Amino acid sequence: MRVVVIDYNGGNLASAAQATKRAASQLGLNADIRISRQESDILSADRLILPGQGAFADCARGLEIDNLRKILEQTVEKGTAFLGICVGMQLMAEYGLEHGKTPGLGWIKGYIAPMSEAEEAGLRLPHMGWNELNFTKGAHPLTEGLSPKDHAYFVHSYALKNGASEDIIATADYGSAVPAIVARGCQCGTQFHVEKSQEVGLTILRNFLSWAPRA
Repeated sequence: MRVVVIDYNGGNLASAAQATKRAASQLGLNADIRISRQESDILSADRLILPGQGAFADCARGLEIDNLRKILEQTVEKGTAFLGICVGMQLMAEYGLEHGKTPGLGWIKGYIAPMSEAEEAGLRLPHMGWNELNFTKGAHPLTEGLSPKDHAYFVHSYALKNGASEDIIATADYGSAVPAIVARGCQCGTQFHVEKSQEVGLTILRNFLSWAPRA
């Protein structure tokens, strides 16, 4: 199996790759896991991972490097499994409002906006630390082996708004129901950092590596 962690000048590339290597080892999977922005690597990959750290606008600009946005669109047409992490998940939306209105990939309905409900509730931003995941067991292969109320590690001040209910697999409560896991077709994403979420994160990565999605 070929797994590419997409290098688009984003953060957490090495830690995402290391966590994926550990998940592959736990599965006994012979996986070639590399960090790359090369078109040939991305188009030949069996799995793609897009980590993200920082502002939506900055990360979106990173997708313009070496024509990455268009290359990613080609992989979706092929049905290549894709996992977005944190801002990588946010980039799956139609657009983001952090540092101006910036187009996303448009793979899921909705936009990325400030967590105003959390602020109105007197909660601190960013939403940082461990929080419970709320989901229905069996809702998606990505959550196989997890239980509702399992905890994942979040760091973000912006979240998906106006998303389609059928795309939202899990939420976390932080002033409102914050989309925590999304999926549509061969694309999925986590608002939390799987690489920092210990066994919950590794379970999700193992599920991602084992997943056989339909585009």
